[in-house]
Amino acid sequence: MDTELRQTLHRRGLRMTPQRQLVLDAVSELGHATPEAICTKVQEIAPAVNITTIYRTLDLLEQLGIVRHTHLGHGAPTYATGEHEHVHLVCHRCGTVDEVDAGLLDDLAEVLATRTGFALDPTHVALSGLCSRCESSDSEAEV
Repeated sequence: MDTELRQTLHRRGLRMTPQRQLVLDAVSELGHATPEAICTKVQEIAPAVNITTIYRTLDLLEQLGIVRHTHLGHGAPTYATGEHEHVHLVCHRCGTVDEVDAGLLDDLAEVLATRTGFALDPTHVALSGLCSRCESSDSEAEV
């Protein structure tokens, strides 16, 4: 990924800075992380890097298709590398985030395209509901 990123930056007249590399490394290592968590991770190595640099770098990396963000709830977006091709299932009770293959939404994507012309990006979707643990505790409470 580093070589691809360096080439992409070079084509745009930009260079790979240490800060960009640190942000990309933090996103890769943390998986789904908020800009604040990414900043904390980066500051372990480079304490002078501030949150503004993190946001600008994340915006650039997203424009380049290297990372993508997802809103997993009401808080800050989380960022992951572009390799994450899945849908997020967010339990609105316990906060658990599970991942399922984006292909599960293929039928919905086809219906949306046919009926409305809308092209769904299922890798940018977070579905809210109850995880199996919370759902089963609800069922047990009803008995």
